[in-house]
Amino acid sequence: MKKILVVDDSSTVRQQVGMALQQAGYAVVEAGDGVEGLAMLEKGGISMVICDVNMPRMSGLDMLENLKRDARHANIPVVMLTTEGHPGLVERAKKAGAKGWIVKPFKAELMIAAVGKLVGA
Repeated sequence: MKKILVVDDSSTVRQQVGMALQQAGYAVVEAGDGVEGLAMLEKGGISMVICDVNMPRMSGLDMLENLKRDARHANIPVVMLTTEGHPGLVERAKKAGAKGWIVKPFKAELMIAAVGKLVGA
Protein backbone atom coordinates (compact mmCIF):
# COMPACT_ATOMS: atom_id res chain seq x y z
CA MET A 1 0.00 0.00 0.00
CA LYS A 2 1.40 3.40 -1.01
CA LYS A 3 1.94 5.85 1.86
CA ILE A 4 1.06 9.52 1.30
CA LEU A 5 2.35 12.28 3.58
CA VAL A 6 -0.17 15.11 4.05
CA VAL A 7 1.43 18.32 5.34
CA ASP A 8 -0.94 21.12 6.36
CA ASP A 9 -1.27 23.31 9.45
CA SER A 10 -5.05 22.81 9.39
CA SER A 11 -6.08 19.58 11.12
CA THR A 12 -9.42 19.81 9.29
CA VAL A 13 -7.72 19.83 5.88
CA ARG A 14 -5.42 16.97 6.91
CA GLN A 15 -8.50 15.01 8.01
CA GLN A 16 -10.40 15.71 4.75
CA VAL A 17 -7.43 14.85 2.53
CA GLY A 18 -6.56 11.81 4.64
CA MET A 19 -10.09 10.46 4.52
CA ALA A 20 -10.28 10.82 0.73
CA LEU A 21 -6.90 9.10 0.30
CA GLN A 22 -7.75 6.26 2.69
CA GLN A 23 -11.05 5.62 0.92
CA ALA A 24 -9.03 5.33 -2.30
CA GLY A 25 -6.79 2.69 -0.71
CA TYR A 26 -3.75 4.73 0.35
CA ALA A 27 -2.05 4.79 3.74
CA VAL A 28 -1.77 8.31 5.17
CA VAL A 29 0.64 9.98 7.58
CA GLU A 30 0.31 13.60 8.63
CA ALA A 31 2.44 16.58 9.59
CA GLY A 32 1.41 20.06 10.76
CA ASP A 33 4.18 22.04 9.05
CA GLY A 34 7.31 21.72 6.93
CA VAL A 35 9.57 20.90 9.90
CA GLU A 36 7.32 17.97 10.89
CA GLY A 37 7.00 16.99 7.24
CA LEU A 38 10.76 16.65 6.78
CA ALA A 39 10.94 14.64 10.03
CA MET A 40 8.25 12.25 8.73
CA LEU A 41 10.23 11.80 5.50
CA GLU A 42 13.23 10.69 7.56
CA LYS A 43 11.18 7.75 8.85
CA GLY A 44 11.01 6.44 5.27
CA GLY A 45 8.38 4.67 3.24
CA ILE A 46 6.73 7.81 1.84
CA SER A 47 5.54 7.44 -1.78
CA MET A 48 4.23 10.99 -2.25
CA VAL A 49 3.72 14.32 -0.45
CA ILE A 50 0.66 16.57 -0.56
CA CYS A 51 1.65 19.87 0.99
CA ASP A 52 0.13 23.24 1.91
CA VAL A 53 2.09 26.40 1.05
CA ASN A 54 1.46 28.74 4.01
CA MET A 55 2.39 27.12 7.32
CA PRO A 56 4.18 28.16 10.52
CA ARG A 57 7.84 27.33 11.21
CA MET A 58 8.54 26.17 7.62
CA SER A 59 6.41 26.87 4.55
CA GLY A 60 5.51 24.18 2.07
CA LEU A 61 7.72 25.75 -0.58
CA ASP A 62 10.71 25.78 1.79
CA MET A 63 9.98 22.16 2.68
CA LEU A 64 9.74 21.26 -1.02
CA GLU A 65 13.09 22.90 -1.76
CA ASN A 66 14.74 21.10 1.18
CA LEU A 67 13.22 17.76 0.20
CA LYS A 68 14.41 18.03 -3.42
CA ARG A 69 17.98 18.90 -2.31
CA ASP A 70 18.19 15.64 -0.36
CA ALA A 71 19.14 12.79 -2.71
CA ARG A 72 17.23 10.28 -0.55
CA HIS A 73 13.94 12.12 -1.14
CA ALA A 74 14.48 13.95 -4.43
CA ASN A 75 12.38 11.49 -6.46
CA ILE A 76 9.32 11.65 -4.21
CA PRO A 77 6.53 13.46 -6.08
CA VAL A 78 5.10 16.53 -4.34
CA VAL A 79 1.76 18.21 -5.07
CA MET A 80 0.98 21.56 -3.48
CA LEU A 81 -2.54 21.93 -2.02
CA THR A 82 -3.27 25.55 -1.14
CA THR A 83 -5.60 28.52 -1.25
CA GLU A 84 -2.82 30.43 -3.04
CA GLY A 85 -2.89 30.91 -6.78
CA HIS A 86 -0.23 33.61 -7.19
CA PRO A 87 1.75 32.91 -10.41
CA GLY A 88 5.05 33.63 -8.66
CA LEU A 89 4.40 30.97 -6.04
CA VAL A 90 3.30 28.46 -8.66
CA GLU A 91 6.46 29.16 -10.67
CA ARG A 92 8.67 28.78 -7.59
CA ALA A 93 7.01 25.43 -6.83
CA LYS A 94 7.50 24.21 -10.41
CA LYS A 95 11.16 25.25 -10.39
CA ALA A 96 11.63 23.43 -7.09
CA GLY A 97 10.16 20.24 -8.56
CA ALA A 98 6.48 20.19 -7.58
CA LYS A 99 4.44 17.90 -9.82
CA GLY A 100 1.17 19.78 -9.37
CA TRP A 101 -0.76 22.64 -7.77
CA ILE A 102 -4.28 22.03 -6.42
CA VAL A 103 -6.32 24.98 -5.14
CA LYS A 104 -8.51 24.61 -2.03
CA PRO A 105 -11.31 23.85 -1.70
CA PHE A 106 -10.30 20.73 -3.58
CA LYS A 107 -12.37 18.11 -5.33
CA ALA A 108 -11.44 14.75 -3.82
CA GLU A 109 -11.82 12.87 -7.11
CA LEU A 110 -9.39 15.21 -8.89
CA MET A 111 -6.84 14.91 -6.09
CA ILE A 112 -7.15 11.11 -6.09
CA ALA A 113 -6.71 11.08 -9.89
CA ALA A 114 -3.52 13.16 -9.54
CA VAL A 115 -2.18 10.83 -6.84
CA GLY A 116 -2.97 7.81 -9.01
CA LYS A 117 -1.10 9.29 -11.97
CA LEU A 118 1.97 10.01 -9.84
CA VAL A 119 2.26 6.89 -7.69
CA GLY A 120 -0.32 4.38 -8.92
CA ALA A 121 -2.65 2.46 -6.63
